[in-house]
Amino acid sequence: MVVGAGFSGMYMLHRLRRLGLTARVFEAAADVGGTWWWNRYPGARCDIESMDYSYSFDPKLEQEWDWTERYATQPEILRYAEHVADRFDLRADIHFETRVMSAVFDETAATWSVSTDRGDDVTCRFLILAVGVLSTTKTPEVEGLETFGGRWHHTGRWPHEGVDFAGLRVGVIGTGSSGIQSIPLIAEQAAHLTVFQRTPNFTMPARNALLDPETVAALKTRYAEHRQAARMSRTGVPMTPPEELAVAAEPAEREQRYRAGWDEGTLFGISSTYADLYLDKAANDTAAEFVRDRIREVVADPAVAQRLLPMDHPFGTKRPCLDTDYLATFNRPDVSLVDLRETPIVRITEAGVETTAGEHELDAIIFATGFDAMTGPVLAIDIQGRQGASLRERWADGPRTYLGLAVAGFPNLFTITGPGSPSVLSNMMVSIEQHVDWIADCLARMEADGRRTIEATEEAQHFWVAHVDEVAGMTLMPQANSWYMGANVPGKPRVFMPYIGGVGTYRTICDDVAADDYRGFRFDP
Repeated sequence: MVVGAGFSGMYMLHRLRRLGLTARVFEAAADVGGTWWWNRYPGARCDIESMDYSYSFDPKLEQEWDWTERYATQPEILRYAEHVADRFDLRADIHFETRVMSAVFDETAATWSVSTDRGDDVTCRFLILAVGVLSTTKTPEVEGLETFGGRWHHTGRWPHEGVDFAGLRVGVIGTGSSGIQSIPLIAEQAAHLTVFQRTPNFTMPARNALLDPETVAALKTRYAEHRQAARMSRTGVPMTPPEELAVAAEPAEREQRYRAGWDEGTLFGISSTYADLYLDKAANDTAAEFVRDRIREVVADPAVAQRLLPMDHPFGTKRPCLDTDYLATFNRPDVSLVDLRETPIVRITEAGVETTAGEHELDAIIFATGFDAMTGPVLAIDIQGRQGASLRERWADGPRTYLGLAVAGFPNLFTITGPGSPSVLSNMMVSIEQHVDWIADCLARMEADGRRTIEATEEAQHFWVAHVDEVAGMTLMPQANSWYMGANVPGKPRVFMPYIGGVGTYRTICDDVAADDYRGFRFDP
């Protein structure tokens, strides 16, 4: 059984079929696409280039699909997911509008008993969680929402029919990726837009454009080589790792490199210029100040520009954003910025949003407040392993996995791009395919060897959790109150959840584990 029919669940089903195994997929949405089915807010698009953000497992699929833009929009990505589902007839084994509520392991039978909100009670040998990492929306933590007289929406659960903001006074709460992408487009419609910002974010221009057919054709001729380079790269996107140090570079040279990275229009344009940007605060400060200078250049009002400057975290330690005209939007006379650190929200009222400085009257409120990332989608299911052990209780102090793939005490349970794997620090499509292929190969090996269950050992899990923490601690990443750390969810343990060692390094580790008869796992015959 597979939970989730996004890109990971779809590919997992395809691989299971090729192994000759029977499989069912349960999906809460009405169709395939995962996060791209739910996130339909204005301006939603991927921050990985579309030619990279796609499957590589089928050369014919690679050649037949043509992306139209450098950074694909949500509708185009969803069309791609639907095309894949049609091409491989995946929907035949997917149960839509069905949410998995609980999963209990039966030690005697060595099976999982799974219950859904539609009354299904299903028994399976293997349970694979393809629930995504950004699929559990973080509910607004504000008093009085039920009293609001207008309309409100969360970017992660956007109405499929769209929302018309023409002539409305609109408030957007949150300036992460969904806020930064949607704010310019909402501002074009609304009579007035008020942006409520708690934490300024580092953002860079996407330089999006229509794809040149000749460029696409040229890449398709060397797709195999390009994909292999992506698999062994640090981020899942081919690039040459930098060797020089920012602290040793001349200021003029640094400025030139940062400018080239800024003009490149990619998520990694600046962060890949020097080797020490995530290791040395002094080095990081040079990149952070370069981006702040660009904000000062674009935003006309110095007071507004000052409020938009990220000052409380090193560059890149919260996920940077790619934008289209986000900063320039604050030059519009019909857009206001409210700094919630100066004037925090007190409550939602019938008329709008009340801060410590007064009430902002609104007709619509948009919560761009993000997700309970990585662990939220997994813990939304009541999972009980050996001796009735609760996964929620086991993870009460933070997630504990082996390789982000398995959890000690929970046999025959796999997590795709789970905590402890590169996942959100990488091109997700590369990491998804690597996990699905590893799991599929493991199941094939178990079938061939007559093994009944597979389970991570406590010792291997302890070692991996310590390693993930140690590698993160060598960098500046834990210094930010980011969703990587769970800091956006009140009461959530502060643990750096993804593995920062790099996609290629991680792949090699996983391959070595499998080659050594799945070192760190134990099997029952």
